[in-house]
Amino acid sequence: MDVPTMPVRPSALAARARAMRPVERLCHATGLLLVLSGVTHLVVFAIDGGPWDGPVSWRKPITFGLSFGATLIAVTWVTSYVRVGARLRTVLLAVFAADCVVEVAGITLQAWRRVPSHLDMETPFDTAVSMSLAVGGGVLVVVLTVFAVASFRHRPAGPTGMALAVRSGFAVLLVALASGAAMIARGVVLVRTGHQQAAYRSTAPLKPLHAVSLHAVLVLPALAWLLSRTSWSEQVRRRIVTAAVGAYAAAVVGAGVWAALGY
Repeated sequence: MDVPTMPVRPSALAARARAMRPVERLCHATGLLLVLSGVTHLVVFAIDGGPWDGPVSWRKPITFGLSFGATLIAVTWVTSYVRVGARLRTVLLAVFAADCVVEVAGITLQAWRRVPSHLDMETPFDTAVSMSLAVGGGVLVVVLTVFAVASFRHRPAGPTGMALAVRSGFAVLLVALASGAAMIARGVVLVRTGHQQAAYRSTAPLKPLHAVSLHAVLVLPALAWLLSRTSWSEQVRRRIVTAAVGAYAAAVVGAGVWAALGY
């Protein structure tokens, strides 16, 4: 007599993976590849050496690969809590993923060519790459602003504190986009007026602000999610998220003051 076997219950992670939309799986896979690109270039830097700072450095494919990969994965996850139409979200995420690939690919290409990736108008090809990165930055601003507006129009779903974390994360992310746009705009003006080296130096004061504000959309929602896995009361979890938002805002203000003093 055969003994009936009990069905194996899938893990929560496996169940969530199967529930993902194709665009979410695509974005997660793309994000992981971009992170892998950043890690790979960290190894290249360790072997090849060279300066860490400056317009021509392995730092750029490392940091951009890691940052764009992490941000793509974060935005894909966080927007699952944002009340936005499924079709619109699919289109925006697909555009965002493609744009992240274009940005990292252009930066990586120029690093291997040993020329600056941004604000480089020395040759027609370099100008084309630089302008494509600038246009790509504009696309990022549009896509992420749409998600940010949607998060404030309708309260995001999720556990206690997630709505505040998502809204705060997107609000701070807009600061990152604004600082990035300011760096490019000022640099282009200096290049057009014949101050190429000054254009490269002009981005330095805004870099800390840009870096700090870029990842709030990952850090704050991740904290809210981790707190939801604890046995703490909703009141305690809400207070912790509120305190974290305040601390992150203070860090952004500090970086902003630093940028203003050096700009």
